[in-house]
Amino acid sequence: TFLYRCAETLGVDMIELLTGENPHLTGYTVIKQGAGLPIKRRKSFEYYHLAANFKNKLAEPFLVKAPYHEEEQNIPIHLSTHEGQEFDYILKGSMRFVHENHVEELTAGDSVFYDSSRGHGMIATGGEECLFLAVILKPKETK
Repeated sequence: TFLYRCAETLGVDMIELLTGENPHLTGYTVIKQGAGLPIKRRKSFEYYHLAANFKNKLAEPFLVKAPYHEEEQNIPIHLSTHEGQEFDYILKGSMRFVHENHVEELTAGDSVFYDSSRGHGMIATGGEECLFLAVILKPKETK
């Protein structure tokens, strides 16, 4: 979230801010298994950007590994916000997803699409890591 805001303020792509390189691909990009660009967005979660070199992205796709922590299971889930909308698809494991005051239990094969400018958060449940695909859709630019 902080990186997105910094990049937005500076008028640069988040990837340029992180790597010093400009995204340069325009037709398509392929990311082989395990080769996504690691991004730190949230403590203990592992994010891998799946389109780092693609220029003028309308969305930011990530493979996300959320570790299971027993101590998180009975406390309120930290909520965050960022501009746009988000789509999360659970590939493995399970998660508790919170959007403002709504709580959903999601398992492999489930998905959620939401307004990410409103408070949202998630934790892995079920005693194991949760692996999910997160696609953050950027808001349309107004001229």
